[in-house]
Amino acid sequence: MKPKKIWANLGVKDVEQTKKFYSALGFKRNGHGNAKELVSFFIGNDDFIVHFFANDTLNKAMEGTLSDPKQGNEIMFTLSAENKDEVNAWAEEVRNAGGNIFSEPAEFGEGYYGFSFADPDGHKWNVFYM
Repeated sequence: MKPKKIWANLGVKDVEQTKKFYSALGFKRNGHGNAKELVSFFIGNDDFIVHFFANDTLNKAMEGTLSDPKQGNEIMFTLSAENKDEVNAWAEEVRNAGGNIFSEPAEFGEGYYGFSFADPDGHKWNVFYM
């Protein structure tokens, strides 16, 4: 198998709130989808796509129950930073955008520095400089 592209599909309670949150972090809109059911962003130099579907829409497509990321863990995406100052700046951006920083910027062993946060729906991300 040789896929051309990979992307993530995540469920959200409020598509508009999600659009505002990730736009405030400077993520580039993909422009794909219906504004009430989907907002999509390109992330990183390779334009990894994350689609954020309204929970009802994604639930139908999954033909099953979606997990509640505020109650458990589904996946944690990692974003690569250029240096410690960038990690700290991103932490401030996340805080200002209304994200929940559940692990403040800190050293994680020799050569690792970063923090972890959740978006308004509880989807988890971490930012690392290594």
